[in-house]
Amino acid sequence: MPNYSFRCAQGCAFDAIYPMSEVPSEVECRVCGSSAKRGITAPHLSAAGSAAFGLMDRAAKSAHEPAVVDRIPGRGPGKTQRTTQNPLHAKLPRA
Repeated sequence: MPNYSFRCAQGCAFDAIYPMSEVPSEVECRVCGSSAKRGITAPHLSAAGSAAFGLMDRAAKSAHEPAVVDRIPGRGPGKTQRTTQNPLHAKLPRA
């Protein structure tokens, strides 16, 4: 569930968790008891340490420091090129 920030007229600030369908625009302040209005905050979008976050870091690094290649990479053991028996495929252009 999303976390919402509230602030009252006296300057008390607190966070509260509500479902998106039930979030009120005003609540009672937990500190002084007056009316507190919901504020606008930035959403928490990233989960640091996740695979997606690591992928974005590697992509940004490779934009400025691309890997240097000194030879064409091999196919690896056991990888053969696929062949077809369809005679129409013989008419296709070769790369």
